[in-house]
Amino acid sequence: MLPAIKRFFSLLLVFIVFFLLVTALRTWRDGGDFSSLIPSFLQKSTTNRPETFTPTTKSALNLSDVEMISRLNEEYARLTQAVVPSVVSIDTASYRTERLMDSWGRSRTLSYPIEGQGSGVIVSEEGHVITNHHVIAGQQKIRITIHDGKSYSATLIGEDSLIDIAVLKIDSNETFTPLKLGDSSLAKVGQLVFAVGNPFGLGETVTQGIISAKERSLSDSQRDLFQTDAAINPGNSGGPLVNLTGEIIGINVAIFSVDRKKPSFQGVGFSIPSNDVAEALEQIIKRGRPIWGYLGVEMRDLDLAFRTRLGYPQASGSVVLGTTPGSPAEIAGLKPDDIVVSYNGKRIKDTSGLISLVQRSPIGKTIAIEVWRNQQNISLKAKIREATTAPIINELPPEEKSKDNLEILRTVGVEVGDLPTNEKMRGFRGVVVTNILAGGQAAGILLPGDLILALNNSKISSATEFYLHLAPSAAVQATSLHIVREGKPLRVSLPAPVK
Repeated sequence: MLPAIKRFFSLLLVFIVFFLLVTALRTWRDGGDFSSLIPSFLQKSTTNRPETFTPTTKSALNLSDVEMISRLNEEYARLTQAVVPSVVSIDTASYRTERLMDSWGRSRTLSYPIEGQGSGVIVSEEGHVITNHHVIAGQQKIRITIHDGKSYSATLIGEDSLIDIAVLKIDSNETFTPLKLGDSSLAKVGQLVFAVGNPFGLGETVTQGIISAKERSLSDSQRDLFQTDAAINPGNSGGPLVNLTGEIIGINVAIFSVDRKKPSFQGVGFSIPSNDVAEALEQIIKRGRPIWGYLGVEMRDLDLAFRTRLGYPQASGSVVLGTTPGSPAEIAGLKPDDIVVSYNGKRIKDTSGLISLVQRSPIGKTIAIEVWRNQQNISLKAKIREATTAPIINELPPEEKSKDNLEILRTVGVEVGDLPTNEKMRGFRGVVVTNILAGGQAAGILLPGDLILALNNSKISSATEFYLHLAPSAAVQATSLHIVREGKPLRVSLPAPVK
């Protein structure tokens, strides 16, 4: 009997030791405290006693010591309280339809909603709201939420895609609190500004900064913008940039970001000057659409080849490729290979600057144009007409559509497109590869989605410019391309033609 009892206690002891070891191992792996393994009745008891705690009741400084900062603080808060009630949040919705095939080969249609967010600002007591065109473009439902949380449906009155402005009307007979459109020509680099909007759908947000620069041109169609370091993030688009008196001096439109897929604020934001906004607003309210000036001329930027061929000594200007029959340009006497030096007294740096000036010209006004032709400057005059549609500048000029050029482009086998406006406005440049033709020289070298920045070390800004440079290069030599693929810069080369 005694040996059996000894074996029992021996096994019990082994079990207890094994159990404690396993428990200790688990406690260690979970980051626990080994003191928790000691039974509470064996632990030394401690008694809590009150700590001596004497907080101060005095501020580090009196308001009289920081009187100027205190007044500035109060004025910032007062400005915010005056501006925020006029800023609205915009929620949009549309439906995308896709046709799918099931396992039995039957087709069915699937519709799903796509939602978006943005900001806007009330500019009339009747409830007219200014926002960005890209906030509401293609949307089927628009809903506006004002400062006090009330939500309304809204109607699109008109839009100007050229400067990225849209005008909405709140569907209500209530009287609203508008903000005044200020004079953006009085804005100075370095002056304090406040950006108000709805970033990331968080609701009313105010950020403060300065105007960092003026006359920033970020796309071929966009007019000059203000650059600001006031924080602007996705969702701020369409919100106002205000000055110290609460006047709108800009409409926030874009941020500069190096990440195309996940844009975020990098300390550089852009706003449309209020004078351009006021001009577009007036045209939309009166006529329901924007009015653009029309000259009727095909242009392109100067490059070394053009300057050498024409003997033009300067790097700035825009060269005429052709004119539309019966257009103001033809009537004025503009001819191919003319280099436009100035327009309405303003020096021309590049084609996008010239196009912007033409589009902003008053309809019916006679404009003085200075061109360089055959080693001398010539003064011409053109009477601006209204453009019935947005000018199209990214078509290959007719004189370039020769059989040889088209055959060369087919042999290379790459199709490109211009970048979307919102990406151009975030600072991206170049063209994006949209398709690679099977059997073409570009197959296996370029991929759809590649961003082409330069061709033979010449920067590319449009699809037209890419094809104009590609055809003569690919006809005689290997063509070098600077591209960005999945965020990584690369240099590739298209082969020279087989002799």
